[in-house]
Amino acid sequence: QVQLVESGGALVQAGGSLRLSCAVSGSIFRMYAMGWYRQAPGKQRELVADISSGGSANYVDSVKGRFTISRDNAKKTVYLQMNSLEPEDTAVYYCNARLVNEGVTYNYWGQGTQVTVSS
Repeated sequence: QVQLVESGGALVQAGGSLRLSCAVSGSIFRMYAMGWYRQAPGKQRELVADISSGGSANYVDSVKGRFTISRDNAKKTVYLQMNSLEPEDTAVYYCNARLVNEGVTYNYWGQGTQVTVSS
């Protein structure tokens, strides 16, 4: 069973920085594509950033230049460095692990961590 545990969420002032971490159990972390999603009150969950097993990263336009996703396969952890935070970044942030094996997609989610940015 794959388990994801996020940490690092907090209350921060606009312009500040946070680093989210997501620790993943299981022995094949390096094979997973990893992503960070967020969900603000009354809104749908959206993809913020993802990183492939090979290390290629993608970002939603609203965070480009401010957020950086990275992974440490030895520590089985994915990070989201968030700089120049804005009140619009306030949301619950979820970590996702995705694996496609023989045509079947496996998705795993963490419990979420709250990020609140005050103006």
